[in-house]
Amino acid sequence: MADYGERLVDNGYSVIPIIPGTKVPGRFTSGEWSPYPDWARHCDRPTKPFEVDIWRRWPGCGVGIATGAVVGIDIDILDGALAIQIAELATSMLGDTPCLRIGRAPKRLLVYRAATPFAGRKRHPLELLARGQQFVAYAVHPDTGRPYEWPEDSLVELPVSRLPVVDEASCAAFLDAAWQLVPDEVRVNSILADAPTSTWRGPSDPKGTRDAIAAALAWLPNDDLPGNEWITVGAALKAAIGEEGRDLWLDWSRQSGKSGQSGRSDTPERRWASLRPHSVGAGKIYWLAEQRGWVPDPALTLNGTAAEQAAQPNPAAGLLAKVAVAPPPKPYRVPPELLQVDGTLKLFLDYATASAVSPQPFLSLGAAICLVGAIAGRRYRTPTDLRSNVYAIGIADSGGGKDHARRCAKRAIYAAGLDRYLGGEDLASSAGLLTSLQRHPARLFQVDEFGQFLKLVLGPRAPAHKSAIWSELTKLYTSAAEPYIGAEYADQKARPRVTIEQPCACIWGVTVPGPLWTALEGGALADGSIARFLVFLTDDDYPERNETPAPMEPPPALVSALQGIARGVPGHSHGGNIADAMESSAPIHAYTVPLTADADVAMASVRREATALLRSHRGTYATALFGRYAENTGKLAMLAAISRDPATPVTQPQDVTWASHLVEHCIATLLREAERRVSDNDTEAKHKRLLAIIRDGGRQSRSDITRRSQFLSRREREEIVASLIEAGLVVMEVEPGTTRPTAYYTATTPTGTALGRRSEP
Repeated sequence: MADYGERLVDNGYSVIPIIPGTKVPGRFTSGEWSPYPDWARHCDRPTKPFEVDIWRRWPGCGVGIATGAVVGIDIDILDGALAIQIAELATSMLGDTPCLRIGRAPKRLLVYRAATPFAGRKRHPLELLARGQQFVAYAVHPDTGRPYEWPEDSLVELPVSRLPVVDEASCAAFLDAAWQLVPDEVRVNSILADAPTSTWRGPSDPKGTRDAIAAALAWLPNDDLPGNEWITVGAALKAAIGEEGRDLWLDWSRQSGKSGQSGRSDTPERRWASLRPHSVGAGKIYWLAEQRGWVPDPALTLNGTAAEQAAQPNPAAGLLAKVAVAPPPKPYRVPPELLQVDGTLKLFLDYATASAVSPQPFLSLGAAICLVGAIAGRRYRTPTDLRSNVYAIGIADSGGGKDHARRCAKRAIYAAGLDRYLGGEDLASSAGLLTSLQRHPARLFQVDEFGQFLKLVLGPRAPAHKSAIWSELTKLYTSAAEPYIGAEYADQKARPRVTIEQPCACIWGVTVPGPLWTALEGGALADGSIARFLVFLTDDDYPERNETPAPMEPPPALVSALQGIARGVPGHSHGGNIADAMESSAPIHAYTVPLTADADVAMASVRREATALLRSHRGTYATALFGRYAENTGKLAMLAAISRDPATPVTQPQDVTWASHLVEHCIATLLREAERRVSDNDTEAKHKRLLAIIRDGGRQSRSDITRRSQFLSRREREEIVASLIEAGLVVMEVEPGTTRPTAYYTATTPTGTALGRRSEP
């Protein structure tokens, strides 16, 4: 999955995870593999990038293709001539596909594209794999112990759009014609082969285990075998377990009456030394034994490759394995379609981008969403009673222009005469936060250096009035549709209970990356509290400068649009004058933004998908993120409708599509960055951080690394670099210099090749 998953998704294939050493879709939770019961849902929709980002970290995860958009013609025949004949028939009737997969030769599978999805069917030993089924594309075959092969073009080389197109009628006609070529005895044997059995079905597999070989040999008589059969068993034994099989060979050979006869020059000892394994192996011995009645004990491991894999430690067991659990991801990019918005969102996006010296459109979008969410607060609701409160974080390096959109939002609010919607730029205490919302229950809090703020409120030594802020933010997020009721104190006169009717607190925090990820190591990712935040990470920390920025004064159209949102839907009663005036204690009746029929169907699909994601990732911290997937999608889709027409908002299908894609991107960003940067302890954090420095910097000298890692002592730096080199994550090259040699360090890919080398001045 780590090698092929992303490329297959880019090519349009629906990818699913496969349990190592099997053909079974699976999931890896709580350190164990188990079957994936809901995998068939992937037949009806594209795989999401953040799913592959999770699966690629699962140890040994194979790649399956959920069929529906693609069709597999599975020719499950061991007669080589017949298998080729049927494949040629498929080519003549369905078209010549370059995608041919071989698992256990001469069996083969041909891949086509469906004109429209249709159900599969089976005519033993042939099968049409279509909607609701799957095949393994990249993994180790459970019988042969070798990777599946693509002799011609593979799926990573050929987009699904370039596969030959077939329809249900043509496939059915081929299946009928091909089945007529299959002899009766092959049909019967194929049916029997599909029944549950303990038999070994890999005669060509060379690798076995000593215990299984010994058990099989016990069923093989050795009474005066012809010389060629005796040698065949020896060659198979040597191929199966190497020199470890010598004593088994000698013991088995001595059962023959010819063994030890005087004058024999070809003794078992001499023959063993001269044996050269070729085309036979463990599978040959197992097959011969089964012909004589041997039934392998279920406790035996027959496949030597599988036994070796099982004996290896879990890749997440050690620190370095955790650091290297996934290969470096491809360059991060913000999909341009996420910036295709209209209405107030577009007006603000254009204003913040045009007036910036260092334009950051994606961060401007995040600020726009929080701004519109605050101004729309308590005025609108979805049919499921979601409100417009949004928490979001914008991330960019220092000097990258991350703060500009925050300043633009403040200016726009003041220009529209809506400064009552603007909260403080620093949250000093939980009491201060609640007091602000009592004064006006819909507010936008824009917090600079949000990462440092998180470190302060989430730290183990955080003062009580600071740590309580995070708890209150969590409660406020879930109380937007109901009264927020604060804590009770003994002295009600001095500290009366705080009650806020349907508060709408929106947060836009901006930060540099380091402090944010350091703060999350305290458990905010695992406990789900950070999952409420949409993460907007720029794909360019230092964009091209705008030498002629537009004036900072907000355009009149934006000002008018914000005022329109603050007025709400004309003629709608929110519950009286007090409610209209945003009195924090007044119950309100928000306007329900309807969905078109198509939008309602799209939103229902998102909710089903969210449930499926939760089920398939049970036991991992990712469930906290998926738990907010449908909720945030519903909120953003409503905000898109309000942004377009605050007087008569209606959520359209394109609003749901845009919102779901944006939420998916934010989830994927958080998963990706957390895997690279967030650690369980300080030691692991230092390893990850130094590895990231080496990866991001390309080929660097020791002095370069020292300059970028001043957070480490000299001893720590040397120990970590040495361990990274030993683990194969970093390579060191020594070049002669004018006075002394210079060492250069480069991060490696999982295969050990250097990443992105940069020439040194």
